Amino acid sequence: MLRLACFLLSIPLALSAQERLTGNDFDAFTRGQTFYYGYDLEAYGAEEYLDDRRVRWSFLDGECKDGYWYDTPENLICFVYEDRPDAPQCWAFFKDNNKLRATFENGAQAAPLYQIEKTETLMICTGPKIGV
Repeated sequence: MLRLACFLLSIPLALSAQERLTGNDFDAFTRGQTFYYGYDLEAYGAEEYLDDRRVRWSFLDGECKDGYWYDTPENLICFVYEDRPDAPQCWAFFKDNNKLRATFENGAQAAPLYQIEKTETLMICTGPKIGV
């Protein structure tokens, strides 16, 4: 029983001590893939990781945003999208059991995102909604 208690207490320490992925590690793990992310058992969005650190993001509504990512000396992965070129969104990425976990690092508290699925199939982008 004491061993189990010690193990359970060590889990948060192990997760907090885990190293962030470097830009090169992130690129090698994601390039050519589409990742679906979620939190609290809810689907959140998907991102295609393309060549030359280009990305395409969707909130799973059929609309997609193109962008790119760059890494920082602190091993953050920052995304810049076409609709907000002046507002990079920086995340710390970790690998847990060969799946990605991401924490938002722009100051706002947000639940971590977890990889739900990884596939080589590209997303379907239907384009922006056109009003009447």
